[in-house]
Amino acid sequence: MHIESAEVIALEIPFTDGSSGTGLMPNRWTKVQIALLKLQTSDGLTGWGEGFAYAHLNTTVSALNELVLPLVIGQTIESPAAFNLQLQQKLHLHGRYGITQFAMSAVDIALWDLMAKQAGKSLAALLNSDHRRQLPCYASLVRYGNPDTVAHYTADAAARGYQTIKLHEISLDNIRAGREAAPLPVRLTTDVNCNWTPEQAQSLMPHMRDMALFWVEEPLFPPDNEKQLAQLQTEYGVSIASGENACTSVEFARLAEHIDYLQPSVIKVGGISEFLKVCDLAEAANKKIMPHSPYFGPGYQATLQLMAARPVCELFEHLFIDLENFLDPACPQCADGSVAMPGTDGLGFEPDPKMLQRYRIN
Repeated sequence: MHIESAEVIALEIPFTDGSSGTGLMPNRWTKVQIALLKLQTSDGLTGWGEGFAYAHLNTTVSALNELVLPLVIGQTIESPAAFNLQLQQKLHLHGRYGITQFAMSAVDIALWDLMAKQAGKSLAALLNSDHRRQLPCYASLVRYGNPDTVAHYTADAAARGYQTIKLHEISLDNIRAGREAAPLPVRLTTDVNCNWTPEQAQSLMPHMRDMALFWVEEPLFPPDNEKQLAQLQTEYGVSIASGENACTSVEFARLAEHIDYLQPSVIKVGGISEFLKVCDLAEAANKKIMPHSPYFGPGYQATLQLMAARPVCELFEHLFIDLENFLDPACPQCADGSVAMPGTDGLGFEPDPKMLQRYRIN
């Protein structure tokens, strides 16, 4: 396929979630930021991609426009995976991980979208003819920082049929409020976002064990200290999950042997090509993938397609917020703890032009 043109569309969509909007992002977070990439081929196909852009939308957009897309436009590409490696090598001076990789992720996702459309198949079918049609999902709550609010939204998620619920709470009283609001057999996890010191972890992990948490996510900083994470997991018998901030399969190769759940994010890790490599690592290590996917652009559908194709992926993460509008009106929604696969070619992401116009920013 010959890439004739590319366009990066910066979008912000307001949402509400019942919180103050603080705690998860560096600044107050009330809008979902999407760095949307549109690639068009000489034979008229359109591919959609997304690079991680929460709290740094302009930075990812600039990386796409200035660094990555000049190496993409005009190219004839037969293999997204091979082209991904070429980009990584050409751009390694600009950073192997972080923003550069977020931009490359957008390109890789769009190329796989094009590849599947060219074949007249969904991405899942392209990767696996015997793919799943229905996927289990979990509710990923935001950080509320108040036991009553935690209890309210945890109970709400359980009432909607979610059998697994993730908190983003870091204090014992808030985590306990979630457990009391959703007792077993509902599986409860918490994402600490690297907020505990080793001493705090030593104090709190016994309580996580007593509350039968399904996993504890990124308890320590830095999150890539795999030996320290493995020590916590072994000492307290509570599974550790990590990897949402890891880029490329190289970083996951260090994690795979040490923790139970790997969490690649398709719009951070290097796109679909690198995500598939992480799946291979997980299978070889007999570990499970719990994809990181609190997204509402092509990253959402790309994660669904990958999960459908690769059984090593266990649960789809659905961010438990009220988004003002979806870019794609046909975006599959979680209901009763599961989500159905879209039946269209490619990723299944087709944005409404009116929504693009409404939420586009300069």
